[in-house]
Amino acid sequence: MDNNVKTKSAFITIVGRANVGKSSLLNLMVGEKIAAVSSKPQTTRTKIVGVSTKGETQFVFIDTPGMHRPKNKLSGHMVKTINDAVADGEIIIMATDCTKKISEHETGLIKSFNAKKMKVILVINKIDLLEDKSALISVISEYAKLYDFDEIIPISVIEKDGTNELMEILEKYAAYGPHYFPDDSVTDQPERVIMAEIIREKALRCLNEEVPHGIAVTVEQLNERRDKSGEDILDISVNIYCERDTHKSIIIGKNGAMLKKIGSEARSELQRFFRIKVNLQCWVKVKKDWRNSEAMIRNFGLSDK
Repeated sequence: MDNNVKTKSAFITIVGRANVGKSSLLNLMVGEKIAAVSSKPQTTRTKIVGVSTKGETQFVFIDTPGMHRPKNKLSGHMVKTINDAVADGEIIIMATDCTKKISEHETGLIKSFNAKKMKVILVINKIDLLEDKSALISVISEYAKLYDFDEIIPISVIEKDGTNELMEILEKYAAYGPHYFPDDSVTDQPERVIMAEIIREKALRCLNEEVPHGIAVTVEQLNERRDKSGEDILDISVNIYCERDTHKSIIIGKNGAMLKKIGSEARSELQRFFRIKVNLQCWVKVKKDWRNSEAMIRNFGLSDK
């Protein structure tokens, strides 16, 4: 080790089943909402990198899709993304939900940890939902039987309970070396990807269970200008893709009401994130069964290749 090197870094991969709060944890750790969050399973489709630099230490978090059984080519890519991220991980956070029993996907993950003797921190989320906190003892015991976790930390992301302690523990795993991202970075995601994910999240939140999984969003045009009063405006034009004509009708809604709602909610968050007035235009197009098309999956930036 070079004694002149003062900076440290830690690469942390977050894995777990769907809806345990992985993306919410990522957003909290980096202090900015960079990953889409909704109650719909498989909201996260690709690997998302979040960066938090605190003093001399840079934490690089890699969020992954929720573990699930593949049902189409897209979900096959998602599972491969998880497996690759675990294989390449230096430090693994396995996020779990304390209100749910251990799933087959979790036991499968733990088997991969055992095979490689990985450094794993078990983060037990949603403790705010436990009326009797003593129930945590049995939850911890069940997981501890399956793997010799380096740390076991109960937290509540929504209440920010235990998350400061988690960061303090992660600091112990940082190694001396350079910072790999600028210290003011929060993600490596291009602006267009962040924009598309914000819009897709609003669609996920607004639409019923049948439609969201078949939605993809692409930013087609992006232009910054000034209006007559001299105020900066960001013009964004996007296509929202779905798989069926009936889904297109649902996304647009009666007299365009649903599309207006999605656009309005997305515009508010885009303005907050990019700190500029946004003019957002949304169009809806149908690409039948695109989740089973390798070409479309790559086109939407969702391929693991």
